[in-house]
Amino acid sequence: MPRARPKRKTMIRELALEGLDAPVEVRYHGAARRLTLRVSPTRRAVIVTVPSRCRLDEAGVFVSRHIDWVRARLGDMPVAIPFADGVIVPVRGKRHLVRFTGPCRTGSVVRVDDSGEMPVLLVKGRIEHAPRRLKDWLVEQARLDLEDRVAYHAAELGLRAKRISLRDQASRWGSCSSTGLLSFSWRLVLAPRRILDYVAAHEVAHLAEMNHGPRFWALVEQTVPDLREAKAWLHQHGLELHRYGVTLD
Repeated sequence: MPRARPKRKTMIRELALEGLDAPVEVRYHGAARRLTLRVSPTRRAVIVTVPSRCRLDEAGVFVSRHIDWVRARLGDMPVAIPFADGVIVPVRGKRHLVRFTGPCRTGSVVRVDDSGEMPVLLVKGRIEHAPRRLKDWLVEQARLDLEDRVAYHAAELGLRAKRISLRDQASRWGSCSSTGLLSFSWRLVLAPRRILDYVAAHEVAHLAEMNHGPRFWALVEQTVPDLREAKAWLHQHGLELHRYGVTLD
């Protein structure tokens, strides 16, 4: 029986470039054959992937050569909104005011007070832990919503998902593996419910059709007739969802 090839490790180094107000992360990857460049909207960082034998100064020259493109991409990103006391964050498409209430021994870590004109997210605990607690709560809310909608669409289409996982993906809202694992961005809980519902249906349909051909779209449309409107919303507003909870330190 042939031995499995060991996985190639990725080494990461940081690079400081004068005149660029964003962290630059150089990733050395054994499978890379050339230098590639992207800007992560989830971390607002410049990421350079390079072959394992590439020198750090070569990566710096590569970024400098494309500095106008990098600045344009960074400039196109909406202003970041870290999780902090007093900010407004959308939950299921509805604006919520965030309030850090400090240590408290009773009650839920995050509680929604919807008695006023705008719902309030009351986050208890030490102030330095509150941003993480709010994010953990949002991730759990996303999981509950996605488990519900995945189960619905799978039942409607006669399919079965193995399980779901949540990540903070920058390049896609969801994915489906050949083994039946569905992966989603937790940030979908910030969008209106119909948008999360569309992405859930999209990935469930991939359980039957691992492509984007006519049969795939016909499956999605069986349970989400207004899928074009949802696709358009993500195209127009999707980047906005990446502005929330960004760490700026």
